[in-house]
Amino acid sequence: MSFSNRCRARWQRAVAACAIAMCVAMTACTGAQLDSAPTPTPPASGVEKILVIVEENLSVQDAEAHMPFLMSQARTYGTATKFYAVRHPSLPNYLVLAGGSTFGVADDDDPEAHQLQGASLFGQLLSADRTAKTYAEAMPRNCARGNQDTYAVRHNPWAYFDRPAERAGCEKFDVPSGSPAGGALIDDVTAGNLPTFGLLVPDLCHDGHDCSAATTDDWLQSWLPTIKKGPDFTSNRLVIVITWDEDDARTGNRVPMVVIHPSLKDRHLTTRFDHYGLSASIARIGGVPPLRDADKGTDVLAAFDL
Repeated sequence: MSFSNRCRARWQRAVAACAIAMCVAMTACTGAQLDSAPTPTPPASGVEKILVIVEENLSVQDAEAHMPFLMSQARTYGTATKFYAVRHPSLPNYLVLAGGSTFGVADDDDPEAHQLQGASLFGQLLSADRTAKTYAEAMPRNCARGNQDTYAVRHNPWAYFDRPAERAGCEKFDVPSGSPAGGALIDDVTAGNLPTFGLLVPDLCHDGHDCSAATTDDWLQSWLPTIKKGPDFTSNRLVIVITWDEDDARTGNRVPMVVIHPSLKDRHLTTRFDHYGLSASIARIGGVPPLRDADKGTDVLAAFDL
Protein backbone atom coordinates (compact mmCIF):
# COMPACT_ATOMS: atom_id res chain seq x y z
CA MET A 1 0.00 0.00 0.00
CA SER A 2 1.36 3.44 -0.92
CA PHE A 3 2.07 6.08 1.68
CA SER A 4 -0.90 8.20 0.50
CA ASN A 5 -3.26 5.22 0.68
CA ARG A 6 -2.05 4.35 4.20
CA CYS A 7 -2.72 7.95 5.31
CA ARG A 8 -6.19 7.86 3.73
CA ALA A 9 -7.04 4.59 5.52
CA ARG A 10 -5.88 5.94 8.87
CA TRP A 11 -7.95 9.07 8.37
CA GLN A 12 -11.08 7.03 7.54
CA ARG A 13 -10.60 4.87 10.65
CA ALA A 14 -10.17 7.98 12.80
CA VAL A 15 -13.37 9.52 11.38
CA ALA A 16 -15.30 6.28 12.00
CA ALA A 17 -14.03 6.04 15.58
CA CYS A 18 -15.00 9.63 16.22
CA ALA A 19 -18.50 9.04 14.81
CA ILE A 20 -18.98 5.97 17.02
CA ALA A 21 -17.83 7.89 20.09
CA MET A 22 -20.24 10.72 19.31
CA CYS A 23 -23.10 8.26 18.84
CA VAL A 24 -22.38 6.57 22.18
CA ALA A 25 -22.20 9.93 23.92
CA MET A 26 -25.49 11.06 22.39
CA THR A 27 -27.19 7.81 23.38
CA ALA A 28 -25.95 8.15 26.94
CA CYS A 29 -27.18 11.72 27.15
CA THR A 30 -30.57 10.78 25.72
CA GLY A 31 -30.89 7.94 28.19
CA ALA A 32 -30.06 10.25 31.07
CA GLN A 33 -32.71 12.70 29.93
CA LEU A 34 -35.31 9.95 29.71
CA ASP A 35 -34.48 8.69 33.19
CA SER A 36 -34.45 12.08 34.89
CA ALA A 37 -37.52 13.63 36.51
CA PRO A 38 -39.36 16.26 34.45
CA THR A 39 -38.71 19.87 35.34
CA PRO A 40 -41.70 21.09 37.34
CA THR A 41 -43.72 23.76 35.55
CA PRO A 42 -45.88 25.97 37.77
CA PRO A 43 -49.51 26.54 36.68
CA ALA A 44 -50.09 29.70 34.65
CA SER A 45 -52.33 30.99 37.45
CA GLY A 46 -49.35 31.22 39.79
CA VAL A 47 -50.77 28.63 42.18
CA GLU A 48 -47.90 26.81 43.88
CA LYS A 49 -49.64 25.25 46.87
CA ILE A 50 -52.83 23.40 47.67
CA LEU A 51 -54.49 22.76 51.02
CA VAL A 52 -57.12 20.03 50.90
CA ILE A 53 -59.66 19.70 53.72
CA VAL A 54 -61.59 16.42 53.77
CA GLU A 55 -64.84 16.11 55.70
CA GLU A 56 -66.99 13.01 56.33
CA ASN A 57 -70.16 11.32 55.10
CA LEU A 58 -72.33 14.16 53.85
CA SER A 59 -74.49 14.72 50.80
CA VAL A 60 -74.63 17.94 48.81
CA GLN A 61 -78.22 18.46 49.94
CA ASP A 62 -77.26 18.31 53.62
CA ALA A 63 -74.43 20.77 53.10
CA GLU A 64 -76.75 23.17 51.33
CA ALA A 65 -79.32 22.89 54.12
CA HIS A 66 -77.07 23.00 57.18
CA MET A 67 -73.76 24.67 56.26
CA PRO A 68 -74.42 28.35 55.49
CA PHE A 69 -70.78 29.40 55.89
CA LEU A 70 -69.50 26.77 53.45
CA MET A 71 -72.23 27.68 50.97
CA SER A 72 -71.22 31.34 51.22
CA GLN A 73 -67.67 30.30 50.26
CA ALA A 74 -69.01 28.30 47.30
CA ARG A 75 -70.92 31.34 46.05
CA THR A 76 -68.01 33.71 46.60
CA TYR A 77 -65.36 31.50 44.97
CA GLY A 78 -66.19 28.23 43.21
CA THR A 79 -67.79 24.82 43.41
CA ALA A 80 -67.96 21.61 41.38
CA THR A 81 -71.58 20.48 41.59
CA LYS A 82 -70.95 16.96 40.25
CA PHE A 83 -68.01 15.81 42.31
CA TYR A 84 -68.12 12.13 43.26
CA ALA A 85 -66.34 9.97 45.79
CA VAL A 86 -64.92 6.73 44.41
CA ARG A 87 -66.53 4.18 46.72
CA HIS A 88 -67.56 3.32 50.27
CA PRO A 89 -66.22 3.22 52.98
CA SER A 90 -63.83 6.07 53.81
CA LEU A 91 -60.32 4.68 53.42
CA PRO A 92 -60.30 3.84 49.68
CA ASN A 93 -61.17 7.47 48.87
CA TYR A 94 -58.28 8.81 50.94
CA LEU A 95 -55.93 6.33 49.25
CA VAL A 96 -57.05 7.51 45.81
CA LEU A 97 -56.37 11.09 46.84
CA ALA A 98 -52.92 10.30 48.23
CA GLY A 99 -51.86 7.45 45.94
CA GLY A 100 -53.96 7.46 42.79
CA SER A 101 -55.44 4.02 43.56
CA THR A 102 -57.66 2.18 46.02
CA PHE A 103 -54.94 -0.51 46.13
CA GLY A 104 -57.78 -3.02 46.25
CA VAL A 105 -58.77 -1.81 49.72
CA ALA A 106 -62.48 -2.09 50.47
CA ASP A 107 -62.53 -1.54 54.24
CA ASP A 108 -61.42 0.90 56.94
CA ASP A 109 -58.80 -1.30 58.59
CA ASP A 110 -55.64 0.10 60.18
CA PRO A 111 -52.21 0.29 58.47
CA GLU A 112 -51.22 -3.05 59.96
CA ALA A 113 -53.76 -4.66 57.61
CA HIS A 114 -52.75 -2.57 54.58
CA GLN A 115 -49.00 -2.04 54.36
CA LEU A 116 -48.85 -0.29 51.00
CA GLN A 117 -45.66 -0.36 48.93
CA GLY A 118 -44.52 2.23 46.40
CA ALA A 119 -44.78 5.99 46.56
CA SER A 120 -47.52 8.18 47.93
CA LEU A 121 -48.11 11.63 46.50
CA PHE A 122 -46.59 13.00 49.70
CA GLY A 123 -43.39 10.99 49.24
CA GLN A 124 -43.26 11.70 45.51
CA LEU A 125 -43.32 15.45 46.17
CA LEU A 126 -40.61 15.19 48.82
CA SER A 127 -38.42 13.23 46.36
CA ALA A 128 -38.89 16.05 43.84
CA ASP A 129 -37.68 18.66 46.36
CA ARG A 130 -41.21 19.87 46.95
CA THR A 131 -42.95 19.91 50.33
CA ALA A 132 -45.84 17.90 51.74
CA LYS A 133 -47.54 17.77 55.10
CA THR A 134 -50.57 16.26 56.81
CA TYR A 135 -52.18 18.21 59.63
CA ALA A 136 -54.31 15.75 61.60
CA GLU A 137 -56.53 17.09 64.34
CA ALA A 138 -56.48 15.17 67.66
CA MET A 139 -53.62 12.93 66.50
CA PRO A 140 -51.58 12.07 69.61
CA ARG A 141 -48.16 12.05 67.93
CA ASN A 142 -46.61 12.30 64.46
CA CYS A 143 -47.80 9.68 61.96
CA ALA A 144 -49.91 7.80 64.52
CA ARG A 145 -50.88 4.42 63.03
CA GLY A 146 -53.75 3.57 65.38
CA ASN A 147 -57.05 5.15 66.42
CA GLN A 148 -57.18 7.17 69.61
CA ASP A 149 -60.15 9.11 70.99
CA THR A 150 -61.41 11.34 68.14
CA TYR A 151 -58.43 10.63 65.86
CA ALA A 152 -59.16 8.07 63.11
CA VAL A 153 -56.15 6.69 61.25
CA ARG A 154 -58.35 5.71 58.28
CA HIS A 155 -58.53 9.44 57.49
CA ASN A 156 -54.73 9.78 57.46
CA PRO A 157 -53.58 8.06 54.25
CA TRP A 158 -49.83 8.72 54.54
CA ALA A 159 -49.71 6.35 57.54
CA TYR A 160 -50.55 3.42 55.21
CA PHE A 161 -47.48 3.73 52.95
CA ASP A 162 -44.88 1.39 54.34
CA ARG A 163 -41.59 1.63 52.50
CA PRO A 164 -38.75 3.21 54.55
CA ALA A 165 -38.68 6.57 52.76
CA GLU A 166 -42.43 6.95 53.17
CA ARG A 167 -42.34 6.03 56.85
CA ALA A 168 -39.54 8.53 57.43
CA GLY A 169 -41.44 11.29 55.64
CA CYS A 170 -44.61 10.50 57.55
CA GLU A 171 -42.80 10.53 60.89
CA LYS A 172 -41.45 13.99 60.12
CA PHE A 173 -44.23 15.74 58.23
CA ASP A 174 -47.48 14.03 59.31
CA VAL A 175 -48.19 16.15 62.37
CA PRO A 176 -50.95 17.09 64.83
CA SER A 177 -52.72 20.14 63.42
CA GLY A 178 -53.30 22.08 66.59
CA SER A 179 -56.07 24.68 66.58
CA PRO A 180 -56.49 28.24 65.31
CA ALA A 181 -55.14 29.32 68.69
CA GLY A 182 -51.81 27.51 68.27
CA GLY A 183 -50.04 24.58 66.69
CA ALA A 184 -48.38 23.39 63.49
CA LEU A 185 -51.00 24.56 61.01
CA ILE A 186 -51.46 28.08 62.30
CA ASP A 187 -47.68 28.48 62.57
CA ASP A 188 -47.24 27.51 58.90
CA VAL A 189 -50.16 29.70 57.80
CA THR A 190 -48.84 32.76 59.61
CA ALA A 191 -45.27 32.30 58.35
CA GLY A 192 -46.30 31.63 54.74
CA ASN A 193 -44.79 28.16 55.04
CA LEU A 194 -47.68 25.98 53.93
CA PRO A 195 -46.40 23.02 51.88
CA THR A 196 -46.87 22.31 48.20
CA PHE A 197 -49.52 19.77 49.25
CA GLY A 198 -51.16 20.09 52.62
CA LEU A 199 -53.90 17.76 53.86
CA LEU A 200 -55.97 19.00 56.79
CA VAL A 201 -57.81 16.15 58.54
CA PRO A 202 -60.43 17.17 61.13
CA ASP A 203 -61.24 14.92 64.07
CA LEU A 204 -64.32 12.69 64.19
CA CYS A 205 -66.53 15.48 65.49
CA HIS A 206 -65.38 18.36 63.31
CA ASP A 207 -65.45 16.25 60.15
CA GLY A 208 -69.15 15.55 60.68
CA HIS A 209 -68.81 11.82 61.31
CA ASP A 210 -69.91 11.98 64.95
CA CYS A 211 -71.32 15.51 65.09
CA SER A 212 -73.69 17.61 63.03
CA ALA A 213 -73.11 19.38 59.74
CA ALA A 214 -73.59 22.64 61.63
CA THR A 215 -70.65 21.73 63.87
CA THR A 216 -68.51 21.08 60.79
CA ASP A 217 -69.56 24.44 59.38
CA ASP A 218 -68.58 26.21 62.60
CA TRP A 219 -65.19 24.46 62.54
CA LEU A 220 -64.56 25.57 58.96
CA GLN A 221 -65.52 29.11 59.92
CA SER A 222 -62.98 29.00 62.74
CA TRP A 223 -60.17 28.11 60.29
CA LEU A 224 -60.82 29.52 56.84
CA PRO A 225 -60.73 33.29 57.56
CA THR A 226 -57.37 32.81 59.28
CA ILE A 227 -55.95 30.72 56.44
CA LYS A 228 -57.14 33.30 53.90
CA LYS A 229 -55.34 36.06 55.79
CA GLY A 230 -52.03 34.21 55.49
CA PRO A 231 -49.40 35.32 52.95
CA ASP A 232 -49.72 32.13 50.89
CA PHE A 233 -53.36 32.90 50.09
CA THR A 234 -53.12 36.69 49.79
CA SER A 235 -50.27 36.31 47.28
CA ASN A 236 -52.43 33.95 45.14
CA ARG A 237 -49.99 31.06 45.70
CA LEU A 238 -52.48 28.93 47.64
CA VAL A 239 -55.71 27.26 46.57
CA ILE A 240 -57.95 25.72 49.23
CA VAL A 241 -60.15 22.73 48.41
CA ILE A 242 -62.90 21.48 50.72
CA THR A 243 -64.52 18.16 49.91
CA TRP A 244 -65.82 14.94 51.47
CA ASP A 245 -64.52 11.39 51.48
CA GLU A 246 -67.98 9.87 50.76
CA ASP A 247 -71.66 10.73 50.96
CA ASP A 248 -74.23 9.38 53.40
CA ALA A 249 -75.06 6.45 51.05
CA ARG A 250 -78.19 8.18 49.77
CA THR A 251 -77.05 10.22 46.75
CA GLY A 252 -74.87 7.99 44.58
CA ASN A 253 -71.71 9.20 46.35
CA ARG A 254 -72.01 12.77 45.10
CA VAL A 255 -70.31 15.04 47.63
CA PRO A 256 -69.70 18.77 48.10
CA MET A 257 -66.57 20.24 46.56
CA VAL A 258 -65.64 23.90 47.11
CA VAL A 259 -62.59 25.63 45.61
CA ILE A 260 -61.29 28.84 47.18
CA HIS A 261 -58.80 31.09 45.41
CA PRO A 262 -58.70 34.89 45.00
CA SER A 263 -59.09 34.60 41.21
CA LEU A 264 -62.45 32.80 41.43
CA LYS A 265 -65.74 34.67 41.46
CA ASP A 266 -68.90 32.56 41.85
CA ARG A 267 -67.56 29.88 39.49
CA HIS A 268 -69.80 26.81 39.26
CA LEU A 269 -68.75 23.79 37.19
CA THR A 270 -71.10 20.97 36.21
CA THR A 271 -68.53 18.55 34.73
CA ARG A 272 -68.28 15.22 36.54
CA PHE A 273 -65.11 15.01 38.68
CA ASP A 274 -63.82 12.63 41.33
CA HIS A 275 -60.94 12.04 43.74
CA TYR A 276 -58.73 10.71 40.94
CA GLY A 277 -58.97 14.09 39.23
CA LEU A 278 -58.18 15.91 42.46
CA SER A 279 -55.09 13.73 42.93
CA ALA A 280 -54.06 14.65 39.38
CA SER A 281 -54.50 18.34 40.20
CA ILE A 282 -52.25 18.09 43.25
CA ALA A 283 -49.56 16.32 41.22
CA ARG A 284 -49.67 18.97 38.47
CA ILE A 285 -49.39 21.83 40.95
CA GLY A 286 -46.41 20.05 42.48
CA GLY A 287 -44.78 19.49 39.08
CA VAL A 288 -44.80 15.68 39.32
CA PRO A 289 -46.63 13.03 37.25
CA PRO A 290 -49.97 11.73 38.58
CA LEU A 291 -49.66 8.42 40.39
CA ARG A 292 -51.24 5.21 39.13
CA ASP A 293 -54.87 5.66 37.98
CA ALA A 294 -54.89 9.39 38.74
CA ASP A 295 -53.43 9.95 35.27
CA LYS A 296 -56.85 8.96 33.89
CA GLY A 297 -58.73 11.44 36.07
CA THR A 298 -60.04 14.79 34.84
CA ASP A 299 -57.90 17.50 36.42
CA VAL A 300 -60.38 19.40 38.61
CA LEU A 301 -58.38 22.53 39.25
CA ALA A 302 -57.33 22.89 35.61
CA ALA A 303 -61.04 23.22 34.85
CA PHE A 304 -61.09 26.17 37.26
CA ASP A 305 -58.08 27.65 35.39
CA LEU A 306 -55.87 27.06 38.43
